[in-house]
This record gives sequence, C-alpha cells and structure tokens, in this order.
Amino acid sequence: MYTQIPNRPVAEEYRSTIFFLIVDLNFEFRVRIYSMKILLLGSGGREHALAWKLSQSYLCSQLYIAPGNAGTVQCGINLPISPTDFDQIGKACNEKQIDMVVVGPEEPLVKGIVDFFAAEPLLRHIPVIGPSASGAKLEGSKAFSKKFMERYGIPTAAYREFDMDNYEAGIAYLESHPLPIVLKADGLAAGKGVIICHSYVEAMAEYELMLQYSKFGEASRKIVVEEFLEGIEVSVFVLTDGKDFVVLPEAKDYKRVGEGDKGLNTGGMGAVSPVSFADRGFMQKIEDRIIRPTIEGLRQEGISYKGFIFLGVIKIANEPFIIEYNCRLGDPEAQVIIPRLKNDLVELFQAVAEQKLSGQSIEQDQRTACTIVAVSGGYPGSYENGFPISGLDQPAVPSSIIFQSGTKLDGENIVTNGGRVLSITSFAETIGEAVAKSRSILERIDFDGMYYRRDIGFEFVNPR
Repeated sequence: MYTQIPNRPVAEEYRSTIFFLIVDLNFEFRVRIYSMKILLLGSGGREHALAWKLSQSYLCSQLYIAPGNAGTVQCGINLPISPTDFDQIGKACNEKQIDMVVVGPEEPLVKGIVDFFAAEPLLRHIPVIGPSASGAKLEGSKAFSKKFMERYGIPTAAYREFDMDNYEAGIAYLESHPLPIVLKADGLAAGKGVIICHSYVEAMAEYELMLQYSKFGEASRKIVVEEFLEGIEVSVFVLTDGKDFVVLPEAKDYKRVGEGDKGLNTGGMGAVSPVSFADRGFMQKIEDRIIRPTIEGLRQEGISYKGFIFLGVIKIANEPFIIEYNCRLGDPEAQVIIPRLKNDLVELFQAVAEQKLSGQSIEQDQRTACTIVAVSGGYPGSYENGFPISGLDQPAVPSSIIFQSGTKLDGENIVTNGGRVLSITSFAETIGEAVAKSRSILERIDFDGMYYRRDIGFEFVNPR
C-alpha cells in the first residue's frame, strides 16, 4: 500500500517531488518519487481560483492553464489554447507529459472532451476531471435534466417543453399559465438563457424571440416553460467519482446586475459562503432527496460522471427543490468555496479518478467568505475591452485574494478582456465584515467604466 508523508513545509528545491513509502508483502521498503503535471482548462475567475488552489498542492509539480488570464500566470504557465480545441489540448498533453486534466467551464464538457480523451490511445491514460458528454447533458439540455429529475423523483418545478413543432401549443400553454412564467433556453446560453416574465405580453414576446428569432442562438431552438418557485436560493456543490460523493462548502450568488437584486441577469456579481439558512437539517434533506437520487440515477443509466455537480436549489417552507443542474463549479461561487476548502484539491481529484472518494472527508474554513465582482461598463450588455487596470499591485491584505477573470497581458500592463473583469474574496467572522474588506480593496482598483455591487450579502447583513 502507499502511505503519503503528511504535508509540511519543504525546501523549494523539493517542491516538485513527493515521496511515497511502499511496503510490499515481504516487508521490503522502497521509495517512489511522484509528481504530477496538471492541465487546467478555462480562463475565468473560477479557473483562477482553481489554479490558486491546485498550485498549493505538493502533488502538483507543474500547472498549465489553457488559455488562462493575466492572473493565472501567478500560479502556473498559460498556454494559448482554446478549451474547446480538443486536438491542440491533446497535443499539449503529450508534449508536456500531462498527468491530469481539470476542466473548468461547461462548454468543453458538453462538447465531449472526456469522451475525446477516452477514445484516443495516447490520451486515455490521463484522467479528466469532469463528466462525459452524456453526463454533461444535465447542464447542456434543460429538457433532458427535467426529464431526469422526473424519472428519479427529484423535487423540482412543473414544466413543459416546446419547439417550432409544437409552437402553437406553447402559446396556449402560456395563456393559461399563472404569472410569473419562467422561460429557459434548452441549451447553453452563458448563464443568460433564463427569463422570468411578469406579464403575458412579456411572456409571449420572449417566447417568440427565443423560438422564432433565435434570441439565444442554437440554445433556444427548444425552450422549457417552467413554474415559478418563490423562495431563497443556495448553490450546492458535489464532487463525485460516479459511485460516492462529497459535499463541498455551499454558497449564495447574486445574478442581477443592480443593487437590491434589480436589473438584468448576469453570470454573477458576487457570492457569500457559508449560507446561514442552509443548516445541517436542510442540507441533509438536499443530500437525501436530491444528491443521492442524482448519483444513483446517473449510475443506473450507465452515465460516466467523475467531476463536479452544481445544484441550484431553492428553499420553500424549509423544503428543497432543484432549479437546475450544472456540470462544473459556479463562477463566482468558486471564488468563495475554493478558498474555504482546507483539503488538498489534487488529493480529492486523485480519489475521483481512482473511484476512492468514499475515504475522503471535507474540511472547511469556518470563517465567512465574500467575493465581489468588478465588471466592465455596459455589462451584461455591450462593453469595450482593452482598458488598463490600476491598483492590482497594492500591498497584500491578510485574508483577502484578488482573482482575475476578464483580463489579459498587454506588454507589461494588465488590461480588461471581458465583461466580468476580476473579483475580490475576503474572509472575516461575519458577512458584513467580509464585504467591507472586499470593498476596501476594490476602492483602490480602477479601470475605465468599472462597476461593482456594494450590497453583496445584503439580506444577511441587514435582515428584514
């Protein structure tokens, strides 16, 4: 068997090497030198948080990020490769002698990167942390995920699905549906394919735009019309090896661009963790009624799933209902849950790859974490890129981390390169204190058009 020497500070020259003591049946002792080269796919704040955590593991000798951003260069080596360019990713894995691939965003998973590696003789030995394409359909198709929930008795909102073949039936359904009405694009729409309609005129207009005028492109060739559930939401994160699972720290994110949760939906303007209303009893209900049936359903259907499952859960009268599945970590939720995770993330991923997750337990930092996202002016609508960012070189603040997302290097300067540009995560004993720490750092950062919400965690700081 293999016994890992406990983590402890070691000289930098040994940073890339881990020693394992091997005891064979003849009680002979040998030492094996082991290190891992890891490739992380993605370029957002989620990927910067993952890179930050992975690079801390003594099991990681070298971290590559494809394509990464201006912040991930602090954690490893960026490679100019798109996360959906499977051929180039495979080539890089062979050239760099990669031992593990970690997939950050959903698109390569939905497009089948796990299946690609499994089908290539020179790549199939490399574990890929993420589900197969059939498993990623939990996020890639809202209609598929709703049917899956129905099959396994997982509590969720009532729904119907429509496309151009039953377009008129959809109109009749909308006319008789109580308000508000939720319309969801079936496919991936960058987190913006959900519309809550508060009038029948709005519902009809959005229905027409989505189906007849492809408002969300291919993603809205089919739509799901769903019952509106009134409650408070929590993001729950599971890591599974296909048989067993562990539950990571939970979070609450803030999607609306405006303070007081007003305005357009975004990819996320901030998050807090832990979530006070998600107490032990409520989390046990989620585990019993949602997580276990989900893992068992995937197993029964022969779906290969070794990676994260993100459960969007709503609490209604102390009962959990699932709103949606995602097949990866959330962004910006990753920026609060990853820093709270005290485990070695590479050890967890190894356990996933080897289907030995049952022996793992999750350790969490008990403090509160809050992240606030700074976005480009005009986001989530049109915005410009290329503006220099100042203030990133300010002195480090204890218990605060700057995670970059929409950034890139322009010579020696870091400039904006996306709608969500960066986020500040801070630890404190209370949400109010954590928010204040993150805001104080943001006040010293600047780029043209910069905007951020100042009320993240507002309902916990100023409860009604």
